[in-house]
Amino acid sequence: MEDEKSTILVTGGCGFIGSNFVRYLLQNRPGWKVINLDALTYAGNPANLAGLEDDPGYTFVHGDICDAGLLAEIFASHSINGVVHLAAESHVDRSIHGPMDFVRTNVEGTCRLLAAALKSWRRRGEPESFRFLHVSTDEVFGSLGPQGFFIESTAYDPSSPYSASKAAADHFVRAWHRTYGLPAIITNCSNNYGPYQFPEKLIPLMILNAAEGKQLPVYGDGSNVRDWLYVDDHCRALLLVLEKGRPGRTYAVGGGAEQTNLEVVRLICRLVDERLGRRPDQASQGLIRFVEDRPGHDLRYAIDSSRIRSELGWRPRHDFLSALGKTVDWYLDNPDWVESVRSGAYRNWIAANYGRRLAGEEEASGREP
Repeated sequence: MEDEKSTILVTGGCGFIGSNFVRYLLQNRPGWKVINLDALTYAGNPANLAGLEDDPGYTFVHGDICDAGLLAEIFASHSINGVVHLAAESHVDRSIHGPMDFVRTNVEGTCRLLAAALKSWRRRGEPESFRFLHVSTDEVFGSLGPQGFFIESTAYDPSSPYSASKAAADHFVRAWHRTYGLPAIITNCSNNYGPYQFPEKLIPLMILNAAEGKQLPVYGDGSNVRDWLYVDDHCRALLLVLEKGRPGRTYAVGGGAEQTNLEVVRLICRLVDERLGRRPDQASQGLIRFVEDRPGHDLRYAIDSSRIRSELGWRPRHDFLSALGKTVDWYLDNPDWVESVRSGAYRNWIAANYGRRLAGEEEASGREP
């Protein structure tokens, strides 16, 4: 696919990683075309791709990946060379309160997309250049102890309905490759952060709460460890895998930036306070509150990215502190975007599941992506 003028179907392209990837692809592969299929649920925001409306290489389709008729129409109308499947329900707490939504989107939706892609691939004579890239998570592997790393062959051991639904989707992608020959690849990434991330996630939530002087509740004692991956580095990895990855292969993508949740929150407090010129007696760290831990909260995630480094030459270019600073700046500099995503649908869900007090605080709890 590397040298072709390709047409890529991106699912969930109005979400956090999806919108960053669509922008990255159009900027770095002139002449390529992107079909963005997004259902525009609460976390899918067309404003994430503002400015692309008149780009001749960009087409937006509003729809659900579970809609088999729509998928058939998209594949029939476009000569699609690759699929980058990012559409997913991704919030762990939401999966605990409503697991069946995750089964529908993450499992059924993935299977319907696989079926449509396979039919199109066969109809076009099974071109060798076609790729189906399924973007998954390190959460499918469960929890690590203080030592060790996830690798591509780590046994699956999901802890939440979210991670179980993603694990199931991974298995179906492998089955479509092994049973039908579809040229499919899986990536399992660590926690992403950066611009356009919905503020239910740990980093943007804490940035906004610290800036607004709201409490910063952190699950348990804050010792849960995550490996943080800046979204721009992830987008580079996805494009590299799409172009050069081997069908049937899995690639683990990590930022090599392990931090405890408490360390992340404290860094955010310092960065926000510096940018807002706060005095020591106004320090945001005083807003940190430890709250009851979440059910099934994995202790530690960490990824060994040796395969993608050695086979494809990828490595992260951003260190955690500088990229976190860029992320803080982006949220402080884009209040209109922040306000636009704090929708009634989001507030209503928070109120129903966490109570009115938390709804008023934008679900101020220390959850991770």
